[in-house]
Amino acid sequence: MKITKLETFHVKPRWLFLKISTDEGVVGFGEPVIEGKSKLVEVAVHNLGKMIIGKNPFEIERLWQLMYRGSFYRGGPIMVSAISGIEQALWDIKGKYYKMPVYEMLGGKVRDKIRMYPHIDGEYPAGETTTERFVACALKRKSEGFDFLKLGLPDRPTDFLESPKGLNEFVEKFRKVREAVGDDMDIAIDCHGRMSTAMAIRFCKAMEPYNPVFIEEPVLPENVDALVKVKEATSIPIAAGERLYTKWAFREIIEKQAVAIVQPDCCHAGGILEVRKIATMAEVYYTGVAPHNPLGPISLAACLQVAACTPNFVIQEFPCMDNGWDRGVKYLKKHFEVKNGFIEVPDGYGLGIEVDEDSLKEMEYDGDWENPIFVYPNDNSIGDW
Repeated sequence: MKITKLETFHVKPRWLFLKISTDEGVVGFGEPVIEGKSKLVEVAVHNLGKMIIGKNPFEIERLWQLMYRGSFYRGGPIMVSAISGIEQALWDIKGKYYKMPVYEMLGGKVRDKIRMYPHIDGEYPAGETTTERFVACALKRKSEGFDFLKLGLPDRPTDFLESPKGLNEFVEKFRKVREAVGDDMDIAIDCHGRMSTAMAIRFCKAMEPYNPVFIEEPVLPENVDALVKVKEATSIPIAAGERLYTKWAFREIIEKQAVAIVQPDCCHAGGILEVRKIATMAEVYYTGVAPHNPLGPISLAACLQVAACTPNFVIQEFPCMDNGWDRGVKYLKKHFEVKNGFIEVPDGYGLGIEVDEDSLKEMEYDGDWENPIFVYPNDNSIGDW
């Protein structure tokens, strides 16, 4: 079998899907995208495609090495996201040909259902992060059967050392959510790297009485020793990894035991097998894995394959937007069903999904998109991007 063609589709709300065709009629799908940069990733996909056209799609590791090393300037979000989507599609082809799910080819499943967690701020209008909205969304997610959720705090970039008033505002929002949903629900906090190391330590200490299940990216991930300082100063487990690419970038954060949970992204970190390798590295240090996923149904399908066969898997991020895009309502012939906060391990071949190609044409757009979530106007903030 040989690869004959790579096709890309910009689809709403902000995703890039990839279809790889072969000379034997077997096709595979992947999601090579990084948020807000789909056009750049698309260029990288087609440049890499020139390297693999005519090659055997079953030789996934060989093709991964060819694309990664052959590109000379290795790593980074654009190139590795392009490789990730291609790699997903190759696994999809291989699984369909051999009539088995990807997780069967990676050692077989270790669980029958996969615990999911939604965001409680996913449906906010831009900038609307009042305590009332946090509580309302948390209660809605609980009513939908979830027993684990994540909220974004601080909900604005902080000063280098936030005032006691500002810190108390963050704590009060979390406290209100905890009171509303009770102690039988796990609540994680995503800080998006918005704090200095000193401020992150104060923030974690203030949150300890309310038992967050983990705190994600209290500081930016570039300085692993800063993460270590935060981790050693609090009893709350620390998580990070969504902005790291390949096993080489994860090496230091795992070896220094800077986090309790790593969060590689199947669409950014190098694909399905690369995330599985990262999980194995983490397993040696008794570190859990909670794959990052703010993207679409193909990304989710790839994550589920990893979750099914990874012993140190903890939980799967699930955007849970009410428009249904994430679970594949608009793009898959059979979309994912969440029951009591879990998705059953899919038993379909490859990624376990069947893409509705007519929907791709219906939902295509030109790829121009801006993400208001990542616009912070405070000129005095260290979190300004």
